[in-house]
Amino acid sequence: MKAKHPAQLKVTRKSNKIIGDISRVITRPHLPDDPHRISRIIGRVMDLPDAAAKDLMAKILKDFSARHEDIHHIFERHLERVKDFLPDGVLLNDVQKGLIGAYFTKEYAIESAALFNPSIVPHPDQSHLEKGSLRFVMSLRATGEGHVSSIVFRSGVLNRHNTFCFDPVSEFVETPDLKKDPVYNRSVFQQKLNEMKADNDISAYILDRLPEEFTFKELIEQIRILRACPQFSPVKQKTAFRFLTWLADSNYEVDFHADHRISERVIFPVSRNESRGIEDARFVQFFDDNQDSTYYATYTAYNGVTILPQLIETKDFIHFKIRTLNGDAAQNKGMALFPRKIKGQYAMLSRQGGENNHIMFSNNLHFWQTSQVIQEPEQPWEFVQIGNCGSPIETQKGWIVLTHGVGPMRQYCIGAILLDLENPARIIARLDEPLLTPNEKEREGYVPNVVYSCGSIIHRKELVIPYAMSDINSGIATVEVRKLIQCMRAVS
Repeated sequence: MKAKHPAQLKVTRKSNKIIGDISRVITRPHLPDDPHRISRIIGRVMDLPDAAAKDLMAKILKDFSARHEDIHHIFERHLERVKDFLPDGVLLNDVQKGLIGAYFTKEYAIESAALFNPSIVPHPDQSHLEKGSLRFVMSLRATGEGHVSSIVFRSGVLNRHNTFCFDPVSEFVETPDLKKDPVYNRSVFQQKLNEMKADNDISAYILDRLPEEFTFKELIEQIRILRACPQFSPVKQKTAFRFLTWLADSNYEVDFHADHRISERVIFPVSRNESRGIEDARFVQFFDDNQDSTYYATYTAYNGVTILPQLIETKDFIHFKIRTLNGDAAQNKGMALFPRKIKGQYAMLSRQGGENNHIMFSNNLHFWQTSQVIQEPEQPWEFVQIGNCGSPIETQKGWIVLTHGVGPMRQYCIGAILLDLENPARIIARLDEPLLTPNEKEREGYVPNVVYSCGSIIHRKELVIPYAMSDINSGIATVEVRKLIQCMRAVS
């Protein structure tokens, strides 16, 4: 492969800019750190005269009901969170129920700080399109107060000229209904406990009393039985219970309303391990051996202290399963799944040791034990670290992988490598110069001098790259695939 000079490579930046909207708000529970305050707040609400309570409830509904599609359901849900603090034997009227729910509710502007690190995949529904057009789903990392990150979505159509037409963004945003009773596989659950070094006599005792496929409710019931009639040291039991419930809490399912726009859906942190944010989802459309497709996304869960790689699974962007990624190699950030198996195994890229590109293979999508280095920093613009910018993209010439490189002044650039189709542990070509470098309009933001992507697609022989600009907004660039590969230097 004889490389052309990179100067001949034309990268087109689209005029589209994806900017956060401070008016898009969700509701979250608003619970004091001191639980004793909950009872006192409830008491103050209940002491309100009936007329004052009705007036206050009417004002709350006037001010907030138009901002949320079912605010009464929200208040009911948050009232449920404090039901154990209600006085014994007291029957609340409807106004009191609504008011108590409102006092333990707050709004959260999910995109108020930033909307960045996008990925893009074909939409599950490709019907009723003009010839040469593609309907897409774009995921983005939304960040609000306290720098808590969540996943939001946009949809639209790429026409035959690769012009973007985004669907209207809904004024409403909804958090999904959490499925509190997902099914767990006992063998996988025990394997994960072993990875956590939390597999002991107590966990074995509980799991032996559960079926091979068990629910969260069944797990909690076995913990309750053992707590009521201890068979082990109370201190050890308490520790074991904590690990069991933590692991179960990290694996859950959520459901959105099928008749709502995709832009209304936000996956907001719900488990303890992601309490400080869901970061950098890399979505990919994965095809199994029967050519049935499933959408997967790897993301980084952050609890303020540690990170944990997680996996999202969905068929329709309505129902989502969230599972932990396990194994010695399931560490660090930036895991990106290949869109199909290679020689019968799942394949994944990752950044290990904070600076190198790795590849790993596994027979089990949820367990990754070993990895190997495929790329180390080589060029000055990537001396600090390199990593991937989303899942590999298959072409006849090889797997295109967009990379990110960090250079002087912590400048992030986007590069590209080409992996062998049948042996993706081997780089066969690469760009020596960045494909995208932050320009003057892109370098100002929350984190200056950064361009970054979490996933691209090929459409009409062009690589379509949604990318973040300095961790605040997002844009879109395109480059012809054939010319991109031609500009790469062959690697022996």
